Amino acid sequence: MSTTPAAALIALEKKFWQSLVDADADTALSLLAEPALMVSAQGALQFNHAQYRQMAEQGEMVVKDFELDDVDVLFANDDTAVVTYRVTQTVGLRDGADEIEQQMADASVWTRTNGGWRCVLHTETELDADDEDDDEEA
Repeated sequence: MSTTPAAALIALEKKFWQSLVDADADTALSLLAEPALMVSAQGALQFNHAQYRQMAEQGEMVVKDFELDDVDVLFANDDTAVVTYRVTQTVGLRDGADEIEQQMADASVWTRTNGGWRCVLHTETELDADDEDDDEEA
């Protein structure tokens, strides 16, 4: 059974998210370019694999659950793609306390090198509750 390139990238994006929930840094690293970039409310961050492992294994906040919606894939060329989506994520302290649910708009840039896809950039923007209400009314 053949998978489309877009479906393959969506599966990789979900695999990365599941690696966050499972606290599986090895799987996450297998999907990340080195170095990679992230842009979030905390600013822009460039990191290598060792720095990612430290964040994943020792960071205070962790992803507990996620659901992706409105996923779209745009191919800039045969070896570069952008995956955009809305995500409902549950995050909390590593010790299990203070979980919150957030609605985010995310994008990931994937590049194909040596026959495999790697995420080189991920962005996330928290959606305002007012924006979500407006979407539901439309």
